[in-house]
Amino acid sequence: MTTVVAPEARALRRARRIIAGQIAVVITIVVLAAGAIAYWVLLRGQAAETERQLDFALGHGLSATPPGCTYLVTPQGHAPAGRLPFALPPIPAVPNDGDVVTEERVLGGATYTIRTVNRDGEVWQAFFNEHYLISDREQLLLGLGVAELAVLIISVISGYLLAGRAIRPLGEALRRQRTFVADASHELRAPLTRLHTRTQLLARRGGAGPAQLETLVSGTRELGAVVDDLLLSAQACSERPHLEPVQLAVLAEQAVAAESVRANDRQVDLRLSRSPGLEDVVPGVPTALRRVLSALLDNAIGHTPPGGSIEVILANPDARHVELRVCDTGTGFPQHEAERLFERFAHGAHGEGRRFGLGLALVQEVVAGHGGTIAAFGKPGVGATFTLRFQRA
Repeated sequence: MTTVVAPEARALRRARRIIAGQIAVVITIVVLAAGAIAYWVLLRGQAAETERQLDFALGHGLSATPPGCTYLVTPQGHAPAGRLPFALPPIPAVPNDGDVVTEERVLGGATYTIRTVNRDGEVWQAFFNEHYLISDREQLLLGLGVAELAVLIISVISGYLLAGRAIRPLGEALRRQRTFVADASHELRAPLTRLHTRTQLLARRGGAGPAQLETLVSGTRELGAVVDDLLLSAQACSERPHLEPVQLAVLAEQAVAAESVRANDRQVDLRLSRSPGLEDVVPGVPTALRRVLSALLDNAIGHTPPGGSIEVILANPDARHVELRVCDTGTGFPQHEAERLFERFAHGAHGEGRRFGLGLALVQEVVAGHGGTIAAFGKPGVGATFTLRFQRA
């Protein structure tokens, strides 16, 4: 099974990798610069230490024991006493009194810094073994290399995580944009279908009476309300809508009246039933609840064949709640698919409405935003019932 990745998701992943790479490069450069500075400081310190050792040996002469890595050779002998660990190299030219020549040579497999001095016509040479200094430099370079590798790995991982957090608002904005486009296309479909049906009827009859014109005006008003609400919902930081007392029965009557022309055209019986003494006032947003009813009726009509029926039932299941049921005798659905009904972008295989799809996902979001619940019951070939329950105002 192949998973289709949206272009926006691929772009966000690519941006995340790029940001992580850039963070890793910057941190790596900083660590390299810090390592270079540390290495330079070490070299300066070692150079000063070499100077100090050579000056000590030349200044104190054979009478003092030079440090363990320093050897002094004069015409009178050498110190420390014993066999030198290297063969003496050729003596550089120091013809004048006070001439000094400093050089670096490899003698006996070790690296030495050699200082040759002319003292009153005598040539003195001090040899300093750099073995430990070189070892310190190698250890520092090894430590810097290990640190650089560890920092690179850590910076890549942390950069990837930080980049994910940084682009998360962008991903949410893109998700809202895609959701808005999908919601707009879905929400506008039902009122546009009704307006198209009514204009077709007017065209067939060759004229329009006041009642029909008023129906068209109501339909365009509903279409404008849908557009306004969609634009409002597209805002990334929209405030929670103000809830007001809403008569659910009035909205149900309006929704049934709005869909009656389409239902009659499809030869579907559409009716509204209310229990005696109904208490139907609930806290909510009228336009949002109207869209809920419109989506449920659009779904029921699309899945009910000619000769079928749809009934909208309002009742009080108890003293604290109002219940609205939309029952149809349409194609139905297997009960085990009830949870999938409210998934975005899932699609069923039967009917013209969106039994599986975005409409019911929007319905569930609106109902949940009103503190209510929605349940679906169905049986293939028998029909479906959607039950909304809200708290009374």
